[in-house]
Amino acid sequence: MATSDSKNFELDVVEYIEEAFERCGLELRTAYDLKTAKRSLNLLLAEWSNRGLNQWTIASSTASMVDGTATYNIDDTNTTAPIDVLDVFIRETTGSTNSDIQMTRLSRSEYSAIPDKGTKAKPMQFFVDKALTPTITVYPTPDKSSTYTIHMNVLTRMDDADSCYDTLEIPFRFYPCLAAGLAYYISIKKSPDRTSFLKQLYDEEFLRAMSQDEDRASVRITPDVSSYNFS
Repeated sequence: MATSDSKNFELDVVEYIEEAFERCGLELRTAYDLKTAKRSLNLLLAEWSNRGLNQWTIASSTASMVDGTATYNIDDTNTTAPIDVLDVFIRETTGSTNSDIQMTRLSRSEYSAIPDKGTKAKPMQFFVDKALTPTITVYPTPDKSSTYTIHMNVLTRMDDADSCYDTLEIPFRFYPCLAAGLAYYISIKKSPDRTSFLKQLYDEEFLRAMSQDEDRASVRITPDVSSYNFS
């Protein structure tokens, strides 16, 4: 028996919708069925941005510091649709030498409480304003131009499901989760008797997918033995 030697299985929007309808015990029949399902699909993608960190939507962004300017757009190209900034480091370039230092995040209230926001020095902290067009504000305000650059890991928005024949911006391991989530969303409107079961299945699929989408790093735990007398 031969295997397919193929690893390109991918569903488009209408196939996800057909799968979701079948899980609800229904058939996709009308243009309105397609319209309402596609709306639910886009709302599901929006929900995912609130559920946790989708590793495949993290993009790198940079901003060159300007002397005396504290606030910068997170995405100067207007192409990534940023949702939040995960972490930031500042790079100081002297000649051909780069020096990177991790920056500390401030909450809105912590930044508001700073008495002299115009203090100029090397920026070491940042505040993210989650407006419709998110911005990042650094503190202290840069004391010189061109030598400072901030580098950001940015959580960005996934592409919308516009056309029925679009494929979606998700990795292979999230295919079952998306199908389960869409079935749950559609059941609320069209098959409420299956909603409870489909929600449980969706939550299980999401947890399974997210468990494989987390950063993995070595952890070392050292016990505090300072209170013990070994003499």
